[in-house]
Amino acid sequence: MIGCITGDIVGSVYEFANIKTKKFPLFDERCCFTDDTVLTIATADWLLHGGDIADYYTDYGVRYPASYGKHFFLWLSRAHCKTDKMPYYSCGNGSGMRVGPVGWAAISEMEALDKATQTAICTHNHPEGIRGAQAIALAVWMARNERSKEVIRRAMTHTIGYDLNFTIDAIRPTYTWGALCQDSVPQAIVCFLESTSFEDALRNAVSIGGDSDTLACMAGAIAEAYYGVPKEIREKTLSFIPDEFIRVIDEFEEKYS
Repeated sequence: MIGCITGDIVGSVYEFANIKTKKFPLFDERCCFTDDTVLTIATADWLLHGGDIADYYTDYGVRYPASYGKHFFLWLSRAHCKTDKMPYYSCGNGSGMRVGPVGWAAISEMEALDKATQTAICTHNHPEGIRGAQAIALAVWMARNERSKEVIRRAMTHTIGYDLNFTIDAIRPTYTWGALCQDSVPQAIVCFLESTSFEDALRNAVSIGGDSDTLACMAGAIAEAYYGVPKEIREKTLSFIPDEFIRVIDEFEEKYS
């Protein structure tokens, strides 16, 4: 899941200062991890230890304040106070950015889809929120099981139902900020499909603008499973995150990689 976290950190600088080029420093001194990393770690912790996934999102969300969306922040406040843990029918891309570890832990396509649904429905129980989580989890599962890009593309079209009939170059000039699954998950998938390396997938994602950290997080999740992450990029990523996160990553990789 280091690919998710790398994408989040790389894209963090450009989330509200979009650029439309692939020529940028991969790591900037202003880089930081965001809510995408926090909740990805929470998902991994849940996969390792079981229990109610909403409790993991609540625990990590409270202990690591970040740029959570308004609706998730309100859910987090209610869940922390134990007054209400009801989902809020969201189709935001938060369900897609935190699901990457599922693709590594699942032993089958069906398990990837099922566990992705579990990660989504505690908050993002809108059909598009669930579909976004399923798409990223399935793409990661297929990539790590050595499926070709064409096979992954077909699955995203026929199993998930996304229209991927566009190119990064075609959408780059007009793509704007959007945080809904249906407006960002297909784009992140195409960023991976058109890439030539792990780093290139991140550069594709940042270059189209929009919700840059989440786009790069989702594209990075799939790209890691397909290409692997270069050692120097991994080491740089780890320098941005706390020791607790590194311990979860180490345990997760020991069990699932």
